[in-house]
Amino acid sequence: MVPQWVEAGIWGLAGGGALVAGALVAWFLRVPRDVVAVVMAFGAGVLTAAAAFELMDEAEKTGGLLATSAGFLGGAVGYVLANLLLARHGARHRKRSSNQPTETDQAGSGTAIAVGALLDGIPESVVLGVSLLSGGGVGVAMLAAVVISNVPEGLSSVAGMRQAGRGPRYVFGVWGAIAVASGLSAALGNLLLDGASPQLIAVITAVAAGAILAMIADTMIPEAFARARLYTGLCTTAGFLTAFVVERLG
Repeated sequence: MVPQWVEAGIWGLAGGGALVAGALVAWFLRVPRDVVAVVMAFGAGVLTAAAAFELMDEAEKTGGLLATSAGFLGGAVGYVLANLLLARHGARHRKRSSNQPTETDQAGSGTAIAVGALLDGIPESVVLGVSLLSGGGVGVAMLAAVVISNVPEGLSSVAGMRQAGRGPRYVFGVWGAIAVASGLSAALGNLLLDGASPQLIAVITAVAAGAILAMIADTMIPEAFARARLYTGLCTTAGFLTAFVVERLG
């Protein structure tokens, strides 16, 4: 029988692997930016619903409203502060299909973009690992949300990276490393929190939810609106409803 932390790592790797899949498609095919924006908006809706019903709802039930609220705000604040720091080094538009800086424009921007992408993916991966601790298997709605949101992220970011003159070694090195890091984050989250109190798990889950929601607002929605504009709200709503139905039927 496969140890649970190994299973968690596999699910985390699968979620991170969606970034690589999106990157491969964008590298070899010219996907219209409007299509990427629509999928990005849909993914933002899916991820928002997962954060609300798969994470916050469960965290509040086990950890209480006060601890969950504190964790949620802490996750959002932590993400925003880290994102502000990375933005100063050229990672502000890391999910954009255009406007990404080159190394000539801003030295170190490539590293900042890579770290920023890792920052976006870690909370999702930890949650996937933690979801197995309940004994009910991986959270299907959360896994679907991660995959659906990661594919357009890979599509959009790689288009911007190519436009900024970054080669395949950098592009696939970044996404491949992040996929592996996602697997490790999920495995470590499961391993280190095995046996932890329900209250502690609830707080950590809420922290991840806060970071995820801040990431959606700071990076995914702006990229989607830049192209989809008036369709963004409808696509995001459709994604939210899809995740809600999956969660209720799961």
